[in-house]
Amino acid sequence: MPDLLADNELMAAIDIGSNSFHLAIARLDHREVRKLASMSEKVQLAAGLDDNNYLSEEAQQRGLDCLARFVGRLDAVSPQRLRIVATNALRQAKNADEFIARANQILPKPLEVIAGREEARLIYLGVSHTNASTDKRLVIDIGGGSTEFIIGKGFDPILTESLQMGCVAFTKAFFADGHITDKGFDKAMAAARKEVLSISRLYQKTGWDSVTGSSGTIKAVNQILLQLGLADEQERITLHGVKELHRLLIKAKHVNDIDFADIKDTRKAVLPAGVAVLLAAMSVLGIETIRYSDGALREGVMYDMLGRFASEDVRDRSVQALIVRYSVDKKQAKRVVKTAQLLFDQVKNRLGLDDEDADLLRRAAYLHEIGLAISHSSYHRHSAYLLQNSDIDGFSQVDKTRMAQLVLHHRRKLKIEGYDEVKMVGGDSLVYLTLLLRLAVILHHNRSKQDDFDLRLSVQDETHWTLALHDDSDSGGVLMSDLHDEAEAWQKWHMHLAIESLSTSPAATEQPRVSTEAK
Repeated sequence: MPDLLADNELMAAIDIGSNSFHLAIARLDHREVRKLASMSEKVQLAAGLDDNNYLSEEAQQRGLDCLARFVGRLDAVSPQRLRIVATNALRQAKNADEFIARANQILPKPLEVIAGREEARLIYLGVSHTNASTDKRLVIDIGGGSTEFIIGKGFDPILTESLQMGCVAFTKAFFADGHITDKGFDKAMAAARKEVLSISRLYQKTGWDSVTGSSGTIKAVNQILLQLGLADEQERITLHGVKELHRLLIKAKHVNDIDFADIKDTRKAVLPAGVAVLLAAMSVLGIETIRYSDGALREGVMYDMLGRFASEDVRDRSVQALIVRYSVDKKQAKRVVKTAQLLFDQVKNRLGLDDEDADLLRRAAYLHEIGLAISHSSYHRHSAYLLQNSDIDGFSQVDKTRMAQLVLHHRRKLKIEGYDEVKMVGGDSLVYLTLLLRLAVILHHNRSKQDDFDLRLSVQDETHWTLALHDDSDSGGVLMSDLHDEAEAWQKWHMHLAIESLSTSPAATEQPRVSTEAK
């Protein structure tokens, strides 16, 4: 059953950006997210990345201090109604795991590092719900470390891309001393144009009716142009206005001498780099006007959560898309899914597994054979590679890693180093899910359309399980042999599996007969 969010119930999102950290708290009001409170701090995490992409202790501490302050505002929000996402700075940081581990000690729920295209999808979701439109539109979000470009219609993105250019990263590269020069601007715009040119042909071919911008840079530019009378009659950013702002920044010569009302010093410091990125994007893509939207990543995260609570989880749509893309045997996948769910339900309470674990197992069971599209030989490795390295809507990097580990270890011999890797990625629960998937796959090795089992899995303790079954099919002897081989393999992971026949297991005779035939 979906964990529905009730009207007036609170939810929250934390956006760990490369420039700013944002907290948004909202309540559900007739299926709409109504923001109640927000906090934003300029942490400039990306500024703490050195030339080798290691995050400095100073930057880490700024981030941790900010998160501690955010947590102080979350007392009324259940951890189940909170999602925390991190973007480009932690995607790039080679010691991101260090910061994540420290942050998770503070946060009521683990943070997720999301891929660039997933960030773009969520930004579009936030913009499209904040500023409803039937137009086919281009959305641009200039962040601290990356800039996202999305073409979509309604609530559905069509194209998503994340480019390696942002106001903090470009400030470090081209305006590090605070001086604003023609040479610095030219270099920044050349670098930005190079990035945008890589997507321009496809984006212009797809086309759009209007352009919407989000993020602090575009908000600041919009405010400045309104102040200077350089916005159009609909209060939109204009290419002419951005060019004039570029001229005025050059004239100022230093970020300390930028003088625009209502623009904070922290924003002034990264404004020249942000304007360079914006001007390059508008010039390359032929954009004349941009409308600003308050909706952004954190709003998108909350609407994405709302979809998950309402059984409209984009992750399930993504799984079905992958099934089609890689021509997965749907009937076999459904058989394995059904049996995996049956096994899970019999032991979940004893092993302390929850609904998120059930979802992970189900999705991995659907996708465990996608690697067959590459080769039958070592297809489990191909499956894991595809899941780990594909952009999959709705899945964070952690989500993909856990699912990849599941399918990687669903067949062949188990090795102790594999156990250590699975345990590190997902703890004991991922170990249990891996073993459940292995059993489900073994029970369907013959790919029969008529599989019909009496089946009971019980857990004496975390390391001692018993599988009791009755199988009167022609391949029953082969199956029992496979299961005994599997029991031997489990010992490498310090697990013990006993195999019993239901005909000799009195307790099991009371269990209902369960068909695993796919529907």
